[in-house]
Amino acid sequence: MRKIVLVLAVCCAMMAQAADYPYLVFTSTAGTTTSLSVSNMTLKVNGAQLDVTNAEGTVNFTLTELASMEFSATDPTTALENVLDGDKPVQVYSINGMSLGSFSSLVQAVQQLDKGVYIMVQNGKSQKLIVR
Repeated sequence: MRKIVLVLAVCCAMMAQAADYPYLVFTSTAGTTTSLSVSNMTLKVNGAQLDVTNAEGTVNFTLTELASMEFSATDPTTALENVLDGDKPVQVYSINGMSLGSFSSLVQAVQQLDKGVYIMVQNGKSQKLIVR
């Protein structure tokens, strides 16, 4: 009985701390970020997929392509969509605009780049990317 009470107390404390964070941020192995409101959120593992449902709808993530998942007090994506395709060629620039080369895919670029902030360009579209 003591163990059950202890587990419930720990879970309640964790839930109270998580309540301070209105967003759950998912980062893929390719470096793309998806931020979702935790309002009415449910998480379900469905085979090799994570199905996340909240008030706005359902988003699916392939578990092997999910690098991290963390709570956030602010929406780090600030309503910007990820405009790059992870499997297509990409040109990489430093934050100062210096060309760092071309890669056959965004995934390959993220795997080979050091930690830092980069500008990725693909098919005339650009996006800032943080490699952690």
